[in-house]
Amino acid sequence: MAAETISSNAHHIGGIAERYALALLSIADDARPTEPGAMDRIAADIEGLYSVYRNDADFRAFLADPRRGAAEQQKAIFAIIESSGIGDEVRKLMGVMIANRRLSQFPAVAAAFGAKLAERRGQQVAQVTTAFPLTDTQRAQIVARLTEGGFSGVKLAETVDNAILGGLIVRIGSRLYDNSLKSKLQRLQYAMKGAA
Repeated sequence: MAAETISSNAHHIGGIAERYALALLSIADDARPTEPGAMDRIAADIEGLYSVYRNDADFRAFLADPRRGAAEQQKAIFAIIESSGIGDEVRKLMGVMIANRRLSQFPAVAAAFGAKLAERRGQQVAQVTTAFPLTDTQRAQIVARLTEGGFSGVKLAETVDNAILGGLIVRIGSRLYDNSLKSKLQRLQYAMKGAA
């Protein structure tokens, strides 16, 4: 019963993130007739804000804290957006997410937007889960390894999950590469039980 609740809740959250991502894609599509580079600009804006999220532990904690009021969230987020030179579309998206109490879903929305955009552009999306945010060098190494493995036009969709302890999990297409410390410890535990 608990597993059903968790999986349906995870699907519900994914659905919410996808809806926000599709709304932002629609806004970008609507802007393209008057601004041909709108999609690239909006994609760079959301990636820029997601980069702040990945690299700033305080910002991650702020987004995840449900005790913050909408006015406090809006003031802080809009200040970051303005100082980063991020455009009006992403600013409005964040405003709607704040109003709907969905600010903690921003990482999932950014990942869903990147995945949908990559799909449109014929790129393959690799879902990468790590215990800590990746560096630019690590990102380049992962893309290089996947390219060596026969995947082309790879775009990474990153998730940070402290529960994996270390290492990484990569899902691309129907393939799953689990090199997490948590999985290694589980395999060791099973091997030790089998030997006993």
